[in-house]
Amino acid sequence: MSRSKIAGIGYYVPERVVTNQELSGIMDTSDEWIQERTGIRERRYGKKHEETTSTMGAAAARIACERAGIDPSEIDFIVFATLSPDYYFPGCGVLLQRELGITKSEAGALDIRNQCSGFLYGLSIADQFVKTGMYKNVLVVGSEMHSMGLDFSDRGRNVTVIFGDGAGAVIVQPSDNPEKGILTTKLHSDGTYAEKLAFINPGAHGGYHLTKMGEEFDYGYPPADTYGEIFITEKMFRDGQYYPNMEGQFVFKLAIQKFPEVIHEALKETGLQTSDISLLVPHQANLRISQMVQRSLGLRDDQVWNNIQKYGNTTAASVPIALCEAWEAGKVKEGDLVCLAAFGSGFTWGSALIRW
Repeated sequence: MSRSKIAGIGYYVPERVVTNQELSGIMDTSDEWIQERTGIRERRYGKKHEETTSTMGAAAARIACERAGIDPSEIDFIVFATLSPDYYFPGCGVLLQRELGITKSEAGALDIRNQCSGFLYGLSIADQFVKTGMYKNVLVVGSEMHSMGLDFSDRGRNVTVIFGDGAGAVIVQPSDNPEKGILTTKLHSDGTYAEKLAFINPGAHGGYHLTKMGEEFDYGYPPADTYGEIFITEKMFRDGQYYPNMEGQFVFKLAIQKFPEVIHEALKETGLQTSDISLLVPHQANLRISQMVQRSLGLRDDQVWNNIQKYGNTTAASVPIALCEAWEAGKVKEGDLVCLAAFGSGFTWGSALIRW
């Protein structure tokens, strides 16, 4: 099998900058409180009714195609990662295809729901398709429009202040150099505590009471004979159940454990050491998590790229946005060993090692 490489990369973030001070005028929070807990100073919000997850993804994809030296019509396959799709169905992959004007190509489109690890899962899928010779130009997109589904009341402040909008994309192609390209990808999941970080309602679980791992979750559903109200109920709106929820400390502790583990796993397989890493690009979940992972790996500040301060957590888009920004800044050069890593809802986590 041949090796695959990232041939082109691009990102897009909306123009509107939303500062911590602006959010403090809406809910009971402050710039100091947000920065102390997350490292975030500002984030971007898309234009309501004008920008969507798929249109932002298309903007990033066009840049990636141009840098890869291909026309969008040459894309063989699309992998689209998001937790904030335009529609419940169909997925964003076909909407992106339409936005790029390449529906006549009839290229396949795969939508994946791995949240913060979505881009790494998508990159791994593209890697397999290209290495086996099935496709030559695979577009991988991570895009999120969080601002359309956040709770801007005091009730939702702990989650709302974290997230921002944006998109990143890469073109994965075969590499003619066996020493360069994607060296390995590692993917893992554990659904034991799925509800610790989840968007429960609306959903199709069809019951008003579930028990998971000894914990009880009451989703406020009516009796099963009222099927017409199973998907969306008055209680969901009354209690604000249609917003994401997160047990922050639980997620934090698990993240700082899994990040180093999956990075070491990739290094071990390739016979490399942490000292060989030129640049680590972690999922931008929380600056404190990135800093703790950096210390555990013994990396210098200049070996880790963080941009959560400017964009917040853009979930599936965070890794490609950060990677593209680092590349544009000259921090990713030919021959560098770049490590990507992510952890998120599910829980899912993964890593990739790339010889640029």
